[in-house]
Amino acid sequence: MTADRERSSQHALVVEGGAMRGIFAAGVLDKFIDREHFDYDGCFGVSAGSTALAAYLSGQRGRTRRIIEDYSCRPEFINPWRYLRGGHLLDLDWLWPVTLSELPFDFDAFEARGIPLYIGLTRANDATPLQLKANRHNLAMAMKASCSLPLAYRDFVSLEGVAYTDGGVSDSIPVESAWQAGFTEITVVLSQGAGYLKSAPRFPAMTRWAFRRHPALGQAMLKRHHHYNRTLEFLASPPQGCTIRVIQPPPEFPVGRLTKDSALLGQGYKMGAAAAEAYLEELGR
Repeated sequence: MTADRERSSQHALVVEGGAMRGIFAAGVLDKFIDREHFDYDGCFGVSAGSTALAAYLSGQRGRTRRIIEDYSCRPEFINPWRYLRGGHLLDLDWLWPVTLSELPFDFDAFEARGIPLYIGLTRANDATPLQLKANRHNLAMAMKASCSLPLAYRDFVSLEGVAYTDGGVSDSIPVESAWQAGFTEITVVLSQGAGYLKSAPRFPAMTRWAFRRHPALGQAMLKRHHHYNRTLEFLASPPQGCTIRVIQPPPEFPVGRLTKDSALLGQGYKMGAAAAEAYLEELGR
């Protein structure tokens, strides 16, 4: 990984992905912006978590919410019929340019914030995880690569000639990456509620067939639940010297990975904002 080990007193913010479930993180991070809470020395984001963190660091309140509740719900983005005809289920090639054009990202504010953002990626040829330090030149494409769910988006995203896919394939919650980089206080925003455990693929033979041209990715998908659940164990029992605080959806969180119902998405956003408020009040005490 490219995140170098730094002094041991630093505080990291880690945000999980989860497609439309990212509305929870949108609520959390917008509340942080409202409260001018930027007390982190580094941020680690995967998939939708990386885009939410980028908007947080640029101070663009509401950008992530608008993308999820509007653009991501349009048939130009999610289209099962297009997928059945051989196209993308999730068309990032449409989503990325239209949102950058109509909701311009403030690269200057992102850069001026001065808080490093590490974006989780998975190298396509061997499923190796990478935490790429973002800058104004690689940010847009790195976020697109991290959001490119295998199979749902049928291509890979190239960065400097190397093909990458969804960072969640190899490291869904990069909290151990943050710890290994020297961060000892780590706040983690999850997209699943307490007690969640990731299940093994129901049809492993089908997974192997679907990834027959990329066997390393196929193996990573088959083992993903092991890595994910080990990470949950790390969150529950961190090593000595590591303090972890978790912000996660309540049991009644109504949003799934592909939820497009505006009322449910609005509820999910408000739950994220409420969870952030409770977190900040606890910090204050």
